[in-house]
Amino acid sequence: MAGVGKRRALRRHIPLPYLLSALVLLLSPLRTFNGAEARPAFACQGEFARLPFCWTRMPIHNRVKDLIGRLTLQEKIRLLVNNAAGVPRLGISGYEWWSEALHGVSNVGPGTKFGGAFPGATSFPQVILTAASFNDTLWEEIGKYSSNARVGGVGALQVVSDEARAMYNGGQAGLTYWSPNVNIFRDPRWGRGQETPGEDPIVAGRYAASYVRGLQQPYGYEANRLKVAACCKHYTAYDLDNWKGTDRFHFNARVTKQDLEDTFDVPFRACVVEGKVASVMCSYNQVDGVPTCADPNLLLNTIRGQWHLNGYIVSDCDSVGVFYSAQHYTSTPEDAAADAIKAGLDLDCGPFLAQHTEGAVTQGKVSELQVDYALANTITVQMRLGMFDGDPFKQPFGNLGPRDVCTPAHQNLALHAAHQGIVLLKNDRRVLPLSPSRYRTVAVIGPNSDATVAMIGNYAGVPCGYTSPLQGIGRYAKTIHQAGCGGVACAGNQPIDAAVAAAQAADATILVMGLDQSMEREMTDRVHLLLPGRQQELVSKVATASRGPTILVLMCGGPLDVTFAKNDPKIAGILWVGYPGQAGGAAIADVIFGTHNPGGKLPVTWYPQAFVDKVPMTEMAMRADPSRGYPGRSYRFYKGPVVFPFGYGLSYTSFAHSIAHAPAAVPLPLDGRRAALYSNASSDALVGRAVRVTHTRCDGITVGLHVDVKNTGDRDGTHTLLVFVSPPAGHSALEKQLVAFESVHVPAQSHARVKLDVDVCKGLSFADADGIRRIPIGEHTVHVGDLTHTFSLQALPTRL
Repeated sequence: MAGVGKRRALRRHIPLPYLLSALVLLLSPLRTFNGAEARPAFACQGEFARLPFCWTRMPIHNRVKDLIGRLTLQEKIRLLVNNAAGVPRLGISGYEWWSEALHGVSNVGPGTKFGGAFPGATSFPQVILTAASFNDTLWEEIGKYSSNARVGGVGALQVVSDEARAMYNGGQAGLTYWSPNVNIFRDPRWGRGQETPGEDPIVAGRYAASYVRGLQQPYGYEANRLKVAACCKHYTAYDLDNWKGTDRFHFNARVTKQDLEDTFDVPFRACVVEGKVASVMCSYNQVDGVPTCADPNLLLNTIRGQWHLNGYIVSDCDSVGVFYSAQHYTSTPEDAAADAIKAGLDLDCGPFLAQHTEGAVTQGKVSELQVDYALANTITVQMRLGMFDGDPFKQPFGNLGPRDVCTPAHQNLALHAAHQGIVLLKNDRRVLPLSPSRYRTVAVIGPNSDATVAMIGNYAGVPCGYTSPLQGIGRYAKTIHQAGCGGVACAGNQPIDAAVAAAQAADATILVMGLDQSMEREMTDRVHLLLPGRQQELVSKVATASRGPTILVLMCGGPLDVTFAKNDPKIAGILWVGYPGQAGGAAIADVIFGTHNPGGKLPVTWYPQAFVDKVPMTEMAMRADPSRGYPGRSYRFYKGPVVFPFGYGLSYTSFAHSIAHAPAAVPLPLDGRRAALYSNASSDALVGRAVRVTHTRCDGITVGLHVDVKNTGDRDGTHTLLVFVSPPAGHSALEKQLVAFESVHVPAQSHARVKLDVDVCKGLSFADADGIRRIPIGEHTVHVGDLTHTFSLQALPTRL
């Protein structure tokens, strides 16, 4: 998203205002907070409460129709942009739609302001690390953390949604949050890959639906009311920001129908269909020559028509202006405004529609009725949020205030989330975990060794406080600290000799290396996968000099080629910690010293540098093409060497699998009249063919697997069970597809049985060259760790 301003300074320890406000809250009852002095006047109060659009017992669509009917064209147009103007004659204040909550309430975007009673909010790990937990219960808990207390029939102790609603009540935030980012992490160089759930479309889709449910917490009749409104972005095939002179404002993503259907669109479909998100954001780029925010096939036909979005579609910031001024898609600004609205865009993040829609209407390029349709979608969401229901403090969640932000429970969940995501990549001779009684003095070295701001990644707010890696390690051992580099760039003359001396004086050495937002972020893609500057030199020299074991901690969003460290016998352990959030230092130390047993798995493939040397970032194809030496992308299609594969991660204990139950054959009934296509064919005759998903009875067709997981080691641990399926040979060149996953905690020397249901139509289908989803008939192979099981998928042709 464009226009991200400079963030205010962040402090390492709990800010003084928190201590003061906490004291005030402890000395006063909750009801004394009503935020009335802090927030703008709410709609539908006083004389305006008599207007029909304020009648809460009237169906929302009737209320929306009444409100739109009272507006002039000029008033309507000023509601088409993110900083929507008020309508004083109807008692309606202005509203800022742009707030963010990617991994905690953020101060990116003008809709949220920290300070006063709300000096900060809980900052969770960046999304890529949370995704590494493969725990969709955790994903939903971050948005919604249930307790026994109740508010308006909904769980009261929530996390991001609680803090967002509390800040809204205090007049310092909105209720529309443009999160999560569910784009596929297609290329390891992408600066915004850190914001996503990774490279797998099924994982990204489950993350999207889980996080959206956690944020929105629908309630009321037909669960149509919302606590806050989420937004899945950026639709679609957006995964390049600024690489070697190509930027997102000018990039035309050439995507096959096949890749669009079974890769790029999958998480967005899940977000809308399963998560029932209130909004989708279209992206800056073009897809096959058409800007996404001006494409009626993508917006009207797909998001609203096929997926039945119950909400609004918003542009990325200034993207309507971009496709006019930078992409030159239209010849006049009025044409651009008209094309966007007619394509299905309801809200413009930016001023463009406010400036040019009236001209488009008067010139006959778009009708006022089409403007009304756009307003109906945005105002409906506002009404579902209760913004036209009168006093917000008399509504559900109206009692939330400062004491509901940065609570001990919320901050503990931030630590818990970081624990679950950290991935153990190497543990030679089982050096880890370190014993505090044996390793009493530890050298803590590296440009991220005392990181604070760097730990929270981008699209973050002001955290409740920080625990840096140095502070976390200091809770277990005496530390000798040397940065070794002046920053992650680590260029030129650096204090490497001092770091070497520290390693020589300590019982063990912990190197905290990697990247930060100067290397990967919005509008900044990488050009290589190596540690920047002299970081590799620093790691190798320190490891050689260390008189005890050396542990390498990698703090970064995107993958790194650390083959040198993987192969160096002097480096005993490697951890990937993503950007671990406000409690990151505590989580890192807990894992290193064994208080927590790591169980995270990589949500992206870690490629060698040779991959990016020969594959341009602008190449969108997912599937390998041996005829031109193209290796493909992601574990599903890539044919080539890796540093660490997707789904890789070690534990301090060991696990064994056995398949307790799995079918040998699964019947696939065809649907209604479409079965006539196969009425004269036997099941055997269909083997090797693929049946359209739309020709099958998809409801409830699953492959049931029962897998026993035994902890064969001496430590309790959490194991992530990943189930992959390979299709019959010859179908779509798909290597394998993750179809199910489950995170299960197993005590030492115990076992647990995990039941997994693989949805046949969703998990076993693939898209053909025309973008039509098909299910291949024949022998499918299930992979669970080192185990395989083959089952036959059999079509059941019927006569009408």
